[in-house]
Amino acid sequence: MLHDVLVIIQLIAGACIVILVMLQHGQGADAGAGFGAGASGTVFGARGATTALSRATAIFAAIFMLNSVALTYLSTRAPERQKTILDLAGQTQGASAKAPAPAAPQGAAAKPSGPGAPPPNP
Repeated sequence: MLHDVLVIIQLIAGACIVILVMLQHGQGADAGAGFGAGASGTVFGARGATTALSRATAIFAAIFMLNSVALTYLSTRAPERQKTILDLAGQTQGASAKAPAPAAPQGAAAKPSGPGAPPPNP
């Protein structure tokens, strides 16, 4: 159950990282302005304060990394084998096979059987 929840969180965090990176303004977009139009002070533009998109990307990246560590830890532990109906049926069958044989009827117990025994009466 915990593994399933962590996988869902992993998928959501990964999708959010991809979306946030695609929405961000690239650094190379200002390079053309630095050579031609002169709109920016440096070649790659002035680096301002961290935007909300880049901060959100960093948060989702941290969630993604911590979640990856948790999933790795869960996958290295020895899994507990769940018992199925077939396992339980095999146990009950095995137990009945080991049970002692039922007692013979009283009349049949007195008659000897084997190669030297007389034939049964009709």
